[in-house]
Amino acid sequence: MKNTLIAPSVLAADFANLQRDIEMLNNSEADWLHIDIMDGLFVPNISFGMPVLQAISKHAKKTIDVHLMIIDPDRYIKTFAQLGSNILTVHYEACPHLHRTLQAIKAEGMKAGVALNPHTNIDLLEDVIQDIDMVCIMSVNPGFGGQSFIENTFAKVKKLKALIQRKNAVTLIEVDGGVTSKNAKQLVDAGADVLVAGSFVFSSQNPAQTIKELKQLTSQ
Repeated sequence: MKNTLIAPSVLAADFANLQRDIEMLNNSEADWLHIDIMDGLFVPNISFGMPVLQAISKHAKKTIDVHLMIIDPDRYIKTFAQLGSNILTVHYEACPHLHRTLQAIKAEGMKAGVALNPHTNIDLLEDVIQDIDMVCIMSVNPGFGGQSFIENTFAKVKKLKALIQRKNAVTLIEVDGGVTSKNAKQLVDAGADVLVAGSFVFSSQNPAQTIKELKQLTSQ
């Protein structure tokens, strides 16, 4: 039986009740907490920064999966490790020296992830796939929650899975953006291991129940 990991995106939580929502995630069947850090330059939006991540880390009892949508992420690798990040994902498009960045993340004791924008080709990871713990495929254009899912993602996940297998890598595949109960099973069947769900979880009547249903749907 497949154990798909569900990583609710805290960007979609109620910021005025952040502690309450973190406690809900702690008590839910969620596996990871997905936290988006945006700088207003790499993406046209600004999300929370270091103090909020620190506050989340204090309350979270699950793996903290930090997704940096920022330019020049190398500046902050050490800081994010100190703030309690377990997985640190940088964008391929923001890293001119990707291999060095991956080494720096691992040197701080974190798992290293690489995110790809919708237009970025999987083939660009051919030479580094064995150094990557997780690839995050963006299934929407990064920067804002609540966008609709890009259908080409299924083919992209399959292509990435084939690359991982060909290179004998153990890289996980994460899909981020527009994930709902309508496409979750199909994504897992294509090869996804981790599903990030934001507004689908937090705008539902009962977020913990929605997480549970996603988990059941994708772990059959």
